Amino acid sequence: MTAIQNQNSHNDLSTATYGQTRHRDYDMAILPWGATEPHNLHLPYLTDCILSHAVAADAADAAHEKYGIECMVLPPVAMGAQNPGQRDLKFCIHYRYETQKAILTDIVSSLHHQGLRRLLIVNGHGGNSFKPMIRDLAVDFPDMTIAVSDWFTVLPARDWFERPGDHADELETSVMMHYHPGLVDLSTAGSGASRPFAAESLQRKTAWIPRHWLKVSDDTGIGDPSLSTAEKGAAYVSAVAGLYADLIRDLVRGPIYS
Repeated sequence: MTAIQNQNSHNDLSTATYGQTRHRDYDMAILPWGATEPHNLHLPYLTDCILSHAVAADAADAAHEKYGIECMVLPPVAMGAQNPGQRDLKFCIHYRYETQKAILTDIVSSLHHQGLRRLLIVNGHGGNSFKPMIRDLAVDFPDMTIAVSDWFTVLPARDWFERPGDHADELETSVMMHYHPGLVDLSTAGSGASRPFAAESLQRKTAWIPRHWLKVSDDTGIGDPSLSTAEKGAAYVSAVAGLYADLIRDLVRGPIYS
């Protein structure tokens, strides 16, 4: 059971009450961050939020069980940055860097004011980039430790899945099938076939440009989801949550530097 499904959970702000939190000391906060965008034809628009939140909740539970560390999982942020072409897709919302930075700054400012000094961002959307924001926040909040992690890259996808891609693929679909099987109907999924850059230098990653989504995918997916199973998803996120628990231990108990 994930924390969002547990109405008595004290470590998930989506369901917690002030009566549960006001006398409890928390060591750090975990912030899931996603996007609002189509995920092939078979996954919800808020897949990146749903999955980053569920993984964060499992990580908080694992940190408590293994190390007795108290974390609060904040509600997921749905404001993600999109590639060219994605705004042409119905109800796909692009949020600018400045908007994301303002949201993160307000969250950090509030947590800092309340005495929290550690924050882990669990990112579920590949288009988001937090490192420059965190560097700026380190200037304004020098005693605050802010870490960021893309949960879907913590462990190599190819070690766990047969045909991983990078959007609404076997990995994301399997994990959604584990957490919320009722939200997945594989019979409606597109193939997830994608077209690479024609330029060899861009294929070699000599330089980076954003992919134009309408030119690389017909169903918005990148990666074949047909081999997805809940069992694969469960195994992957269980291992990821365990590694996050160790990370939380290191951030809370330190020292970070030798």
